[in-house]
Amino acid sequence: MPPRGSINYLSGYPDDIAAQVQRLIADGRLAGILLKKYPEAHTVRTDRALYDYAHELKDSYLRNAGQLSKVAFDNKLHVLHNALGTHTSISRIQGGKLKSKREIRVATLFKEAPAEFLRMIVVHELAHIKERAHDKAFYQLCRHMAPDYFQLEFDLRTYLSYLDAGGQPLWQSVTVDGEK
Repeated sequence: MPPRGSINYLSGYPDDIAAQVQRLIADGRLAGILLKKYPEAHTVRTDRALYDYAHELKDSYLRNAGQLSKVAFDNKLHVLHNALGTHTSISRIQGGKLKSKREIRVATLFKEAPAEFLRMIVVHELAHIKERAHDKAFYQLCRHMAPDYFQLEFDLRTYLSYLDAGGQPLWQSVTVDGEK
């Protein structure tokens, strides 16, 4: 059972699975399991690199979806409000032409996370360009772009549960003198 007032990131999963994750957290074993499965953080550190990363995925799977206007890490997104990332799509008429603006923002927490977690979040937000609702078509598109999407989402949710229970971030970069 999560602490009172916390967000239950595993609420959509069977109770026995959520309880197993909570036991791993309580026993201090979840961090080791995650680090063994995902030993390194990704190298996408700047907004420009994130834009290029998302654009490359979009071009590989959603060529006809239109351009992305902006992709950035956003420190105003708080995972505690259930937002790992956001997408916006605004259309307006300008001089007789329909202009679209599509933005993806990723919570800054994921600036230092495994590449697989970043891919899952970007895939999720890209899928919203074509499919607005979290329905069967949406998840099929996510799995088309990331065949292991459901496992990555579960692992990411276990990590968020670990953080919510007071765990320290696992993939923080440290320089030689110990400074970030």
